[in-house]
Amino acid sequence: MPHYDLVIVGTGSGNSILDPRFADLKTAIVEKGTFGGTCLNVGCIPTKMFVYAADVAATPSHSSRLGVDEELNGVRWPEIRDRVFGRIDPIAAGGAEYRKNHEDNKNVDVYQGEGRFTGMKELRVSFSDGRPDEVLTADRFVLAAGGRPVVPDIPGLEETGYHTSDSIMRLDALPRRITILGGGYIAAEFAHVFASFGVDVTVVLRSGAMVRGEDEDVSARFTELAAERFDLRRDRKVVSARREGDTAVLELEGPQGAETLETDLILVAIGRRPNSDLLDVAATGVTTKPSGHVVVDAHQETVVPGIYALGDISSPYELKHVANHESRVVQHNLLHPDDRMEADHRFVPHAIFSSPQIASVGLTEQDARAQGVSYVVSKQDYAGIAYGWAMEDTTGFAKLLADPATGQLLGAHIIGPQASSVIQPLIQGMSFGVDARALARGQYWIHPAMPELIENALLNLPLD
Repeated sequence: MPHYDLVIVGTGSGNSILDPRFADLKTAIVEKGTFGGTCLNVGCIPTKMFVYAADVAATPSHSSRLGVDEELNGVRWPEIRDRVFGRIDPIAAGGAEYRKNHEDNKNVDVYQGEGRFTGMKELRVSFSDGRPDEVLTADRFVLAAGGRPVVPDIPGLEETGYHTSDSIMRLDALPRRITILGGGYIAAEFAHVFASFGVDVTVVLRSGAMVRGEDEDVSARFTELAAERFDLRRDRKVVSARREGDTAVLELEGPQGAETLETDLILVAIGRRPNSDLLDVAATGVTTKPSGHVVVDAHQETVVPGIYALGDISSPYELKHVANHESRVVQHNLLHPDDRMEADHRFVPHAIFSSPQIASVGLTEQDARAQGVSYVVSKQDYAGIAYGWAMEDTTGFAKLLADPATGQLLGAHIIGPQASSVIQPLIQGMSFGVDARALARGQYWIHPAMPELIENALLNLPLD
């Protein structure tokens, strides 16, 4: 039973903790899957590479409004796929090789197997190749084992066959029809990708709107635009699935009663869940929320002293930039136990890389109402700025919420081209406490660039 100074479970953001300052510690890394975690292998990086190709493929569908007539001659799916994973797979393999064999890691042992706690700071690792289990103990643990897709309990779904975001990007060929179960960010991004590549996309929603977690105006606008591109089946429940030859058949219930939906491929995209149950964290004394997320304090430490957690296993945000921040916090606290730092989750932004893009930070309007916060709102359309004229964008907008007395920004929500980049000045303003007036008038805004959307939205706020 080997004993370690430190055991890290998971090789996403957890893998970045180890640097030369840890060289003298006896350390183990446990990884049950592919090195690099969700973001590198099945999440943000490959999906955005597909999205970029989809954006290019979709250009001919709207170029005529600029007086440019274009045609999409075809999509070479295997080349698109292989461009993505031809870059990503070597990075994952290189990460594993570095930890296993590089001289920098002479005090690091790598266990490529599935870990499960069996007692206080005692982790049993099982291997798929038949090797006997290993039981590891350590003074300190870092839980960075991420999460996995949620699969609904639909009769017949398992036998019918389906994909999740873990497998959909490695298809051998594009289907003619795809049905996506779910209406969140994963569904929104993959609907855009496959529709842009010429696939007939149907989206089955349990509610009446897509991306319901966004500000209500953004969700309403995105749903309106999505309905023009995809077959949206709103307020539907999938009651069963079956296979008839090469066709998957879904039985739905909705406002108009029962209906049958035929498709070639099913993508389940209803959400993700943390892997705390797979680790059986309760066996080591770690507690979890009803959602399954590991409970941590401001220092990213669990209720068990010496056991830290970060990323999707503990964070409700489930975002790579949050996991990276938390990794830096945990790293510092492991190195400086007498001078620990706290994680900063005050202003966590996120983006949805669909078409149109969505970006958000802070309170939505429905949040502000529910919390009884005093606020004012401004909206600025892309169509009202010069660069918006150049793009002929008639649907995008920025929406800001601010305290009417102080001008402090409370929330920012953008739907439209490059929203994920355009929102950054607002994230900066909120993070550094710059009020809306100072943010608008205390700097130059390049004319006629896209950030004028933000300048005008700030100036439109009806502050006291």
